[in-house]
Amino acid sequence: MELGPGVITPGWFDLRPISERLPWPDVRGKRCLDVGTYDGFLAFELERRGADEVVATDLADHTEWDWPPESRQAGPEHLARMAGPKGSGFEIAKEALSSSAELVQLSVYELSPERVGTFDVVVCGTLLLHLRDPIRALEAVRGVCRGKLLSTEQIDPQLSLLHPRRPVARLDALAGRGQWWIGNRAAHRRMVRAAGFAVECATRPYVIPFGPGHRLTRQPEPRRQRSWSRRILGGSGIPSAAVVASPRF
Repeated sequence: MELGPGVITPGWFDLRPISERLPWPDVRGKRCLDVGTYDGFLAFELERRGADEVVATDLADHTEWDWPPESRQAGPEHLARMAGPKGSGFEIAKEALSSSAELVQLSVYELSPERVGTFDVVVCGTLLLHLRDPIRALEAVRGVCRGKLLSTEQIDPQLSLLHPRRPVARLDALAGRGQWWIGNRAAHRRMVRAAGFAVECATRPYVIPFGPGHRLTRQPEPRRQRSWSRRILGGSGIPSAAVVASPRF
């Protein structure tokens, strides 16, 4: 994030190049929610685009992630070393940007109108792959969405090429990256539909570039992913796609 002239945060990923490529719903004057905000890039982008009120949610502690059993100690310790206390990045950026976005610490599974109200626009950025039960999470999102959902998600480019219409996902729970399900583009759309949304538009695949902080994680991009990202998408980073959807009921 750019917090001021020449002041760039050393994030793991750089969302700035792809922000204008996302199929943003009209957020002007709307009440908006950013689910799984982390350091808040999408929450602050909602404000920049004219949202009237922005609520950002995330877990209160790294231990609350959906960690596989063998990662439940090492995973939180690694994130604490690399990222510091949960929510600190958001608060630093909020102060620097003079933002009025509100951070609410709760799990996506706990979203409900009673806890946070309802929203005209909900944004969920690259969260589903970290969840053991992404459909349950999307159902909770639907429960607080009265307008549009923008879901951006990591995809498997090879599965997307081999199975352009068939929903296919790979289970990646034991790779030590805090990831569970990584699907192709069709799987991303199917998950959104299965949770009770109607998909209105979908993007072509794109790559989210790595930020300077990614080198500090000492988790190199998997060779398989790096090769397919460069061959198919023309760059190194996280292969991704986005959809805009609305609740069907």
